[in-house]
Amino acid sequence: MSGSDRAPAGMKVAAVAIVLLLVPALAGALRAEFPAPRQQLEPEAHSGRTEKTVARAQRYMISTANRHASEAGREMLAAGGSATDAAIAAQLVLGLVEPQSSGLGGGAFLLHWDENTKDLRAYDGRETAPVAAQPDRFMRNGAPIPWPDAAHSGLSIGTPGLVGLLDHAHKKHGKLPWARLFEPAIRLARDGFEVSQRLYFMLRWFGADMFAPAARSYFFDSTGSPRPIGHRLRNLDYAATLEAIARGGTDAFYAGAIADAIVKAAREAPKAASDLALEDLTNYRVIDRDPLCAVYRSYRICSMGPPSSGGLAVLQTLKMVERFDLGKGPDAAMNVPAMHLLAEAERLAYADRARYVADPAFISVPHTGLLDTGYLAARSALIDPDRAMERAEPGEPPGADRAALGLDPSLDATGTSHLSVIDSDGHTVSLTTTIEGAFGSGVFAAGFLLNNQLTDFSFRPSDATGLAIANRVEGGKRPRSTMAPIVIFDPDGNLFATLGSPGGDRIILYVVKALIGLVDWELDAQAAIDLPNFGSTGETMQLEYGMSAVWKGLMLKSYGHKIAPDLMNSGLHAIVRRADGLEGAADPRREGVALGN
Repeated sequence: MSGSDRAPAGMKVAAVAIVLLLVPALAGALRAEFPAPRQQLEPEAHSGRTEKTVARAQRYMISTANRHASEAGREMLAAGGSATDAAIAAQLVLGLVEPQSSGLGGGAFLLHWDENTKDLRAYDGRETAPVAAQPDRFMRNGAPIPWPDAAHSGLSIGTPGLVGLLDHAHKKHGKLPWARLFEPAIRLARDGFEVSQRLYFMLRWFGADMFAPAARSYFFDSTGSPRPIGHRLRNLDYAATLEAIARGGTDAFYAGAIADAIVKAAREAPKAASDLALEDLTNYRVIDRDPLCAVYRSYRICSMGPPSSGGLAVLQTLKMVERFDLGKGPDAAMNVPAMHLLAEAERLAYADRARYVADPAFISVPHTGLLDTGYLAARSALIDPDRAMERAEPGEPPGADRAALGLDPSLDATGTSHLSVIDSDGHTVSLTTTIEGAFGSGVFAAGFLLNNQLTDFSFRPSDATGLAIANRVEGGKRPRSTMAPIVIFDPDGNLFATLGSPGGDRIILYVVKALIGLVDWELDAQAAIDLPNFGSTGETMQLEYGMSAVWKGLMLKSYGHKIAPDLMNSGLHAIVRRADGLEGAADPRREGVALGN
């Protein structure tokens, strides 16, 4: 059974409309009290909140951001498929029904736990810059071009890695035939699916002008109005693309008609043409990487390493606060002293991220030094339990040359999704998948949107002092990410949980919140996800809009924090293994559901 919502459709739509009307008023009230709001636009629009109940199952479970995707994954699990099979089927459906967040035109990071061999693998399907890309790609007349001009142009389109990743994972961990995994998505693409309230409000928020003509005519009518809630949307081009990949594997995507369509669409993109070439597609490779792990309060927590900064920053944050008492049990959840400590640790982790993390094929990332026990103890000593630090600066981890790298202040956008799976054999997949900003570049090819992932690079190749920025644009390079798929093991070494979240540069905050909720505050999976979002990516203390934000903000302000209320749209999806079975949860801020048996 599942933690699905139970409100009638009309009531849900009305509730969303009320929320959209109330948010500006609430924003005004909060900003009057706390005049330090976040400067970057929340890339995925708020589309209402639907409360969920915890889902329970005995044999297997999947949690994704859309019911259609969860049902596709459950179909594979019921047929005897592996966690990898379920994740692939679900992802192919997400690319259709949640196109603002992920799809064939994007990339992903995947963690896989093999319960039989006790082996944890990490797979990197991140997009890459075209070989022709230069460090000044996003510079004009000595200054960075505006983010929207870059994001909605061919300049932002990287070589998609998702299809390669899914194939790579299936060859290692799949049980069902490759073509079988495509059947649910092909059915939905042919027969159509009903436009959800989230997709509708996202389209209305961004508007038709953001999209290239082919995408505009798919998502909007001739007047520029988005397809309404309940409209049956069919995508025969996507069905044809899936059928070709189902028959021909990755070769059908990275060469031939689909590859030609990708390159053509990228090179004809509005505002600025891409330099993506067929060779960029044919030469794309998925990379096996070592997962990053650290022990926090006897739990072993593992995530993705560089080019993602997410796992590093999550683990650094946890280790820096481990010496503090954050409170124990549900009654301690969201206590203000703990929120202060977590935000301070996050600020230090983000400062390190800004200087040291990038594609390890292009720069030596000191990930061992950044997780060094002595280094983290020294960083933790900078945290004052009673006062926010004036400014968080990068440290000097062992093995790093701090003077050789510039400081990168850029943040990520958040067109991303996460899914978690545990199959009947206990194997686990934690997959975070993205096309970068919502709806990616807005450019359509062969029935799917192309990413705008290259905007995750620093727009500036060097900082104000002239030092080269680690995450600058370079040909063939993978842009830095904040995605942090997580697999957790209990003190006895058994699988405990799998989780992750979208959220751009705030992914780290959302994942840390959920982990503290599970480990320190001993909440169930749904309660941990439901907690208000909070934390800091740098100068301000960010709080999710809500009735608690005002009084929590007032108390945190007394610590010296600059308070910045915002929407903070996470999309956490988690599964926890308990003694009596599996416990699943989906974020109430999105339209997902956990399903199992």
